[in-house]
Amino acid sequence: MSLHEAQSTVLDRICELVEDPPDGVPIDAVLVAGDVYDRGVPPVESVQLFEWTLSRLSAVTTVVVTSGNHDSAIRLGYGSALFRDRIRMVTDPGALDLPLLLEGSDGVQAAIYGIPYLDPDHARVALAPSGEVLPRSHQAVVAAACDRIRADLAGRASGVRSVVLAHAFVAGAEPSDSERSIMVGGVDRVAGTVFAGIDYAALGHLHGPQSPDSAEGSVVRYSGSPLRYSFSEQDHTKVVLLVDVAAEGPVSVTPVEIEQPRPMATLRGRLDDLLASPEHSGAEASWVRVTVTDRVRPDSLMDRVRSRFPHALQVFHEPEGAIDRGRGGTTVVSERDPRELGSDFISYVTKTVASDGEVDVFEAGYEAALAAEHLAESQEVA
Repeated sequence: MSLHEAQSTVLDRICELVEDPPDGVPIDAVLVAGDVYDRGVPPVESVQLFEWTLSRLSAVTTVVVTSGNHDSAIRLGYGSALFRDRIRMVTDPGALDLPLLLEGSDGVQAAIYGIPYLDPDHARVALAPSGEVLPRSHQAVVAAACDRIRADLAGRASGVRSVVLAHAFVAGAEPSDSERSIMVGGVDRVAGTVFAGIDYAALGHLHGPQSPDSAEGSVVRYSGSPLRYSFSEQDHTKVVLLVDVAAEGPVSVTPVEIEQPRPMATLRGRLDDLLASPEHSGAEASWVRVTVTDRVRPDSLMDRVRSRFPHALQVFHEPEGAIDRGRGGTTVVSERDPRELGSDFISYVTKTVASDGEVDVFEAGYEAALAAEHLAESQEVA
């Protein structure tokens, strides 16, 4: 199902907030910390929507964008050298310590740095001191990036406030089912203390708004995605963050709710009950996930569900008394080991316990696909 219309609606609401701020204070910059797209080669309509959004926002403010793990950095960064001062695209790790120097409407000076998503296998060489190689971890490469930013800040005039955009999984934050795993060597997290000495870190990657632990004096926030992208986000209140960076003192952050195009609902029960019960009338206009528990799978299941719930996105059949293998587990995909995922997948499909040999084949395929993806990315960047 295409979410283009829903994305357009949400982006229109964000643009309206920037054009007419709720507190009446002009917005000096809009920060986008990666994952502009959900794939390296996005649909044409998504590229056109992003262009429309940039054009509208840059008419009234400055826009700073970094690339995420879903984006192709080289494609997202195309034309960045041609953009006017009001659009800054940061997709090259070599430029992460070259800030946009911005004077706010209140006269406050800020240096805005962008850290694009850093693949440890590439960044551990690019960001290492001459002749060295950093450890193969997100912690090492993000810490090295922040060290470069702090070194640049040290050479600037006192009173310049610091803002960093970063695309990373900070320890203590909660993922959802929507994020693509960035695990390398069994670890995908970085400590919030890597941003020590930075006044404000605007984080991208995780879809839920939250504030992980950070060093004293630094404010670290995820705004989350502006749109719900999976049913694990059903209870999320989607927001944008209004960040006030005063001349001194701690940064203040105010969440502003973004109304969603449709609510989400999860329903479970026998099909006839789901189609007839008045208690589900409130879900008829929602994006719906339905689990049907009839002992025998009903004919034309999807069509019958959509006769009442036309916006149903997921329909499952789980007979009463069957073992629940799944979707509602406590561990989300982004946290799980490939062998564990392979074992669960094979067991789910075959209804038998996966053998070590089957899991070995799954893991080998996973590693081969991952290596091919990294090779393609390195060749593209080169």
